[in-house]
Amino acid sequence: MRIERVSVIGIGTMGGQIGIVCARAGFPTIMVESSSEQAQKGMANITSFLGHQRKKGKMSEAEVDSVLSLVSSGADLAEAVAEADLVIEAVFEDIDTKKNVMKALDAVAPEQTIFASNTSTLWITELAAATARSDRCIGTHFLIPAALTPLVEVVKGMETSDKTHSAVLNFLKKCGKETVTVSDSPGFVINRLYVPLVNEAFFALDTGLASAEDIDRSCTKGLAFPLGPLAAADAFGLDILLACMQTFHRELGEKYRPAPLLMKLVKAGRLGRKTGRGVYDYAT
Repeated sequence: MRIERVSVIGIGTMGGQIGIVCARAGFPTIMVESSSEQAQKGMANITSFLGHQRKKGKMSEAEVDSVLSLVSSGADLAEAVAEADLVIEAVFEDIDTKKNVMKALDAVAPEQTIFASNTSTLWITELAAATARSDRCIGTHFLIPAALTPLVEVVKGMETSDKTHSAVLNFLKKCGKETVTVSDSPGFVINRLYVPLVNEAFFALDTGLASAEDIDRSCTKGLAFPLGPLAAADAFGLDILLACMQTFHRELGEKYRPAPLLMKLVKAGRLGRKTGRGVYDYAT
């Protein structure tokens, strides 16, 4: 089972980054969005990211051109996956949304195509059950930013075959990624540890334990985090964080209850960098 062509469903923060990872490794990659307008927006973000990498000296102009030559986008799902060996879904972290995507993919993708989900908290087994190919479904949890973070969690569902697992591990190795294989459980390893820590930072902020800046500085200077938990929440979206915590709370119990301040900010539309305001104000 060889992976030579890839499709990525969703060109948001994670999908765009995953597309860059695949194309940089030399895999022709088709990015899919719900509309042509969204696809164009996603491609613009990819081009912008690559441009910043070139300016920083992290990529050469030739490398940027090579990645862009291997990435294409569109809104026709059937056309995008018609020749794909691997489809990676990176849509919003909602079980029904992802299951609907899996069902749609199952109806149009070739029988041998592997489906991988970039879910960070949901059951791979449940997503796989929405298809008629549970043995060819697997989790590939890329971390933010996927193009720069070396690790990917690989998650085997109840019926994921060893053949599928091996093919995906080989693919990720070609992409320059280290992998850990983990059991199918909400949050897997990294988010099971990290997301509750971020949620606790909102409890700390809400009770006046320290300012947002000092909570973040405690983690960057005291724990050597690359980014403080509140700034990180703003970066990946408070709505995403809340969805993750709600899954944990539902599946794992009361100790994973979302912080009230987090819920309040999401209800106020303060979702972080993408809306210009979250814990911090990015409008200026």
